[in-house]
Amino acid sequence: MASIGWVLLLFLAQLHTLLSTSIAHRADGGNLTHLPVSFLCHPNQAKALLQLKKSFSFSRSTTRLSSWQNGTDCCLWEGVGCDPSSGHVTILDLNNRRLSTHGLDPALFSLISLQRLDLSMNDIGGGNIRSAGFERFTFLTHLNLSNSGLYGQIPPSISKLVNLLSLDLSTYNIDYSLGFYGPNYYDYYNNLWESSFDTFVANLSNLRELYLDSVDLSNSGEEWGTSLAAYVPQLQILSLADCHLSGPIHKALSRLHSLVVIKLQENFYEPSGRPFPEFFMDFPNLTVLQLSQTNLEGRLPSRPFQSKNLRVLDLSYNMNLSGHVPNFSNASSLETLRLDRTNFVYAIPTPSSNFTSLKELGLNRNLISMDFLSAFGRLESLHQLDLDCFLDNELDHDLDSGSDLGPIFSWIGQHKNLTSLGLFGCNFSGAVGNLTGLQTLEMHDCNTYGSMPSSIGNLTNLRNLYILYGFSGPMPTAIGELTNLRNLYIEGADFSGPMPAAIGELTNLRNMYIQYSGFSGSMPAPIGNLTNLEAMEISGQISGLIPNAIGQLNKLRWLVLQDCNFSGSIPSSIVNLTQLTMLDLSFNSLNGEIPPSIFSLPILNHLDLSFNQLSGPIQGFDKAGPQLETVRFENNELSGFIPKAIFQLTSLVCIDVSSNNLIGSVDLAHFRRLTYLTVLHLSYNKLHVMASEDNNPVETSYLAGLGELGLASCKITQFPRFLRHVDCITYLDLSCNKISGDIPNWIWEKTWNVVQSHLNLSHNMFTGMQLNSDVVPFNTSIGVLDLSFNRLSGMIPMPKLSGDVLDYSNNMFSSLLPNWTSYLRDTVYLSISKNNIPGCP
Repeated sequence: MASIGWVLLLFLAQLHTLLSTSIAHRADGGNLTHLPVSFLCHPNQAKALLQLKKSFSFSRSTTRLSSWQNGTDCCLWEGVGCDPSSGHVTILDLNNRRLSTHGLDPALFSLISLQRLDLSMNDIGGGNIRSAGFERFTFLTHLNLSNSGLYGQIPPSISKLVNLLSLDLSTYNIDYSLGFYGPNYYDYYNNLWESSFDTFVANLSNLRELYLDSVDLSNSGEEWGTSLAAYVPQLQILSLADCHLSGPIHKALSRLHSLVVIKLQENFYEPSGRPFPEFFMDFPNLTVLQLSQTNLEGRLPSRPFQSKNLRVLDLSYNMNLSGHVPNFSNASSLETLRLDRTNFVYAIPTPSSNFTSLKELGLNRNLISMDFLSAFGRLESLHQLDLDCFLDNELDHDLDSGSDLGPIFSWIGQHKNLTSLGLFGCNFSGAVGNLTGLQTLEMHDCNTYGSMPSSIGNLTNLRNLYILYGFSGPMPTAIGELTNLRNLYIEGADFSGPMPAAIGELTNLRNMYIQYSGFSGSMPAPIGNLTNLEAMEISGQISGLIPNAIGQLNKLRWLVLQDCNFSGSIPSSIVNLTQLTMLDLSFNSLNGEIPPSIFSLPILNHLDLSFNQLSGPIQGFDKAGPQLETVRFENNELSGFIPKAIFQLTSLVCIDVSSNNLIGSVDLAHFRRLTYLTVLHLSYNKLHVMASEDNNPVETSYLAGLGELGLASCKITQFPRFLRHVDCITYLDLSCNKISGDIPNWIWEKTWNVVQSHLNLSHNMFTGMQLNSDVVPFNTSIGVLDLSFNRLSGMIPMPKLSGDVLDYSNNMFSSLLPNWTSYLRDTVYLSISKNNIPGCP
């Protein structure tokens, strides 16, 4: 009986553990049936989560968070996990729910017991990321904000999370399976930077995983390596791809013995190269080494090829990296080997059967030979093969030096598991049509002066077809045989004639991008058959009318018909595209009025009709949804007033209606509700623009987040004082107005955000510059500084950090700085003519 009692007690204990675990880790959003239990969730936690839910837009989401209901246990909600003893939320995982919100709601930061927070693949941007709040998460160990639409400097509060084990702020290509940046990438990419990497990582000593791909670390100089070695000694995964890193790969990194994954690709673009960091091979557990496009040069030592642990070795696109590829006697663990676009050669190899795990292989021209390939034997696991046939790594798109693969295709054909083939600079005949198992085919600069073989139609299993440059003549109608195709990308090819009507037979297409590829004539009518299309982007010489049949593509989320020769009116059938988030018809010859129905598209985020011949008033704007972020109508012939409804669209980030015939008075204070507005261009209309100015600081602090402001030719008589409260700016155009007096000193002292910043104060009546010296104290080298056609006098002030375009002409300046040429190191255009400077015309 005693043993039965112990068994019963053990069963009850396990049941209690099972229930607690189920409650504590309900972050998977599953549909398990729950036993009736009393509410575990702490009331203030549920209140915070419901407030967070209220801040989300669900127009594009994969969930409605329907389980998040008042009066239910929040610990059982989708994506939520709780501590079973306190009822506090410890896990919030909303990864890839495609939610939208303008900034993080403060309610999030009241969940101070969070240990894991994952908001990746949601659009939580809408201006600069909050600088404070994260420091409240003192228990946080995992933070993932990758691909979340964030903008600005990494908040300093994140660097205070001393318990972090994993941090991910990266941007990666969500549409990687497409082989190009698709609509998801542009919806969710982060635009982050960090000016002091040393300060950022100084408190993160517990970090094991760091993912900052595409975060701009250029201001950190060469300190990134020494900072990591000093402050993050237990790092296991380091991913800093495309971070604008500079300097050598510092040997201080050799102290990070725990590194398992190193991803530094697409960095170090300064002219001088660097040797391969051989100390990486001393890391006993290193399994992934990706150094593609890192400007490596010299001879590669043999150790990377002899590692027993390495699974991924990517040295591609290092054109000056050379050496002999040795026998791979110890490298049987390799799953990825990429040597394409390098300068490796091979010795006479010894046949080897060690490559049983190899799944991905990239080879340069020197290695594409039967002698070398035969040494591999049959690579039974090979799924992806990329062959770089370019001669001497030449990238000239007019190159006629590609290699004829000839018998290589017979070797390729032996690999029945091969599903992806990339051909770069290769000439080939119809043999590619025999590789009927292919699902992905990429051809870059192939058959430069030859046609595409019609045998392409044999590849009926293809799901992805990418053609970049190369080819000529008409596209074969056999393209219509590829009925399983999901993604078609054509860029820079030299096809001739019309886009083949056979494209209309590709009824499974999801994404179609055809950019500047030689096609002419009108868009084929069968395009309306592509009813599964989600993204269409066409640029080039396509002309005629936009077919009304485009309205049949009711799954389209992304429609870009940019820089073509389309004429006529915008088809009214576009109103049927109710899933559109992006509509870009810019740089065409469209005429007539903007159909009012466009504004009623329910989830439209970006509307660009710029550089056309559209005319008439802007009507229907009152039907625009609150999610609209971008309105670009510049360079048209629009007339009438700016719609008052525009001032109510609080999600707007960009408004550009410049260079039209709009009339009326506009008070910039009316934009005060548009707190996310970063771009505002009203220039070159018939507007009278005013900026409310009084002694109330609230009234003069609107539009504080502006980065670009264009008010040229807007009948302005005073320097807009509200600009004093704008934090950072990249573009300011107040030219062609009637502003008199002094240029205020604070305009020079503002944070000009990028090197290509633009300040145009020309064609006004300025008489002075409130400067404390004869040097303009810009914080960065300026792109354009135009002070021409004013009444400025005295000594010409030079920007402290130089400038590309400097125009001081048509003023009353009388002298130059004694060492004025020393301020012109980056200047490509300078005009000081028509002043009162002795000896100057």
